[in-house]
Amino acid sequence: METNEIKNLERLKKLSALYFSTLKPTDAKSDTNVAQIKLSNYSELGCVIAEILKLCIVALDYDAHKASNTIKTSPINVALILEMVLEMFPTDEMEILDEIYQMFIANPDVIGE
Repeated sequence: METNEIKNLERLKKLSALYFSTLKPTDAKSDTNVAQIKLSNYSELGCVIAEILKLCIVALDYDAHKASNTIKTSPINVALILEMVLEMFPTDEMEILDEIYQMFIANPDVIGE
């Protein structure tokens, strides 16, 4: 029984090293993490920030800002915002959930009693 538990823990350690890659610890002293978004340059960063701000303005009060020159002259690039959200989506972490499911739920005999 203990051997099974040790094997399961070792397997979980290996899986976590492989799949927990979206969040990176900032340093050993704090409990904070960083998720990276890959951007080509400062122009793209500025564009993403502007699109997020415009989306928030419209979401908060669309009627009040319908006539706003900022939003009227440049429509919100929803595709860009969705692309950024997709970049932050923890795909690797979802894969480890599948692995854990297979390990513990789909194969209950793997778990020690």
